[in-house]
Amino acid sequence: MSKKSNNIVYPLAFPKGTKYLCELCQKPANKICERCRVTYYCDTEHQQTDWFGIHEKICQSLIPLRVPLPFLPSEEERKKRDEDLKNKKLQLIEYTRSIAQRYLFEGDYQRAIPGAMTSLKLVIEMFGLKSVDLVPSYLILGEASQGLGNLSQAQEYLSQAEWTVIKSPDCPLPILSKLYRNIAMLQIAKGDFDQALRNLANDVYYASEEFGTENYQVSGGYFLIANIFFKQGKMDVADSLYRQVVTMWHAHLRQVVNKKTEISELDTILGKKDEDDRDTETLDKFKVQDTERSNELASEAEAKKVLYSIYEIRRNETTPDNQELTKIEHCLSMVHFLAKEYDKVQNYTDLLESKKDLDEILRSELQRVIYFIRMK
Repeated sequence: MSKKSNNIVYPLAFPKGTKYLCELCQKPANKICERCRVTYYCDTEHQQTDWFGIHEKICQSLIPLRVPLPFLPSEEERKKRDEDLKNKKLQLIEYTRSIAQRYLFEGDYQRAIPGAMTSLKLVIEMFGLKSVDLVPSYLILGEASQGLGNLSQAQEYLSQAEWTVIKSPDCPLPILSKLYRNIAMLQIAKGDFDQALRNLANDVYYASEEFGTENYQVSGGYFLIANIFFKQGKMDVADSLYRQVVTMWHAHLRQVVNKKTEISELDTILGKKDEDDRDTETLDKFKVQDTERSNELASEAEAKKVLYSIYEIRRNETTPDNQELTKIEHCLSMVHFLAKEYDKVQNYTDLLESKKDLDEILRSELQRVIYFIRMK
């Protein structure tokens, strides 16, 4: 960030009745972003936090949304302008939320907050304080706050999300599932396992209603339930749930990877570009439909976190189940493949192929993945 963006502003110089508030904390502002001149901060720390979290990616895009609009004599022109502004705001909501979600899954909780705050403010501007569209942003903020150790702030965000859902009888099931899961995660952090299990039961129920009982998107609730039973020493129940989680992820990842590697020789010769190579890091290249890829990235990050945790447990067992270890190692090789971490794919492939009892179908799938990588 350039030194220019640290310009000081003086509240007494503002037009009468005008108040400028900090982008992050809503306290009175005394600094302005020199680049866009429509974003304000209470101090340098918040300005830098916002810059590195989201503002550097959307700085210029905020200008047409925040400057006074000129008068247009034609009603048709005004309608077109309003529609354009609406579409820009919708795009910004999806983009800033996707960036925040990515930071969240990477464990970079501080950088997740600015994007979530920006998306929250835009949703309020467009749909009001009672819209269920606020909930995903509240959930990101709650989880980021919990990750930073601020449980009281996390509780506040989750309470806001819960209140919004209560006021929205037609709330989508995936949002309900995620809400109950996040509430349970906070209760686990506080040691309230009984209440957490009740909320995780709701999470699994709503996720199953939406996606089906065997879908990997249900596995997050099962994983957290297994962790609770593991901590309580109820190993038989935990073992069964961990196996179920691995089976769900294995089926999903296998389907995705097999579909991805089923390419024709002609496609390779012609150099057909992998659709996942699209650059959605910048707003001008981001489309609302790119949220599908953002969701895939979030799933990959979740898979890594869950599978490595279970893998560590399995490896430390007194009598490791080699068949279960093989399934987890295959999952990890596929996750790294989807994340384009090809060195790690090779490492897991070598490990798996060294096993004498490896299933021939699995061996064939591994070889196809390696072939795909070499053709890239």
